[in-house]
Amino acid sequence: MKVMLVLGKIVTGFAWLMMLYNLIIPFEGNISVVLNILFAMTIFMHCFQTLIFHTMFKPLLQLKKADYLQVFLFGVFSLLQYRKRVMDNQAQND
Repeated sequence: MKVMLVLGKIVTGFAWLMMLYNLIIPFEGNISVVLNILFAMTIFMHCFQTLIFHTMFKPLLQLKKADYLQVFLFGVFSLLQYRKRVMDNQAQND
């Protein structure tokens, strides 16, 4: 599972880089428009995932700004990582 999370974060980071590069130096043709649309959708979805993260994990973990940034950047892959951390904490407390 850990390998999949790391691989997912790498792919997500690459996607962010491609979308940001497209904002600075747009690609030729329709791919530029598609990447701009994907960038807007990615920002919206990752903001939504950060809100979910705050709602679900704030009572369970002490969260820092870096935690929110990680969830914003890597989305569901970070959510799964924090979920595992909460489950491990609950298993230790039982």
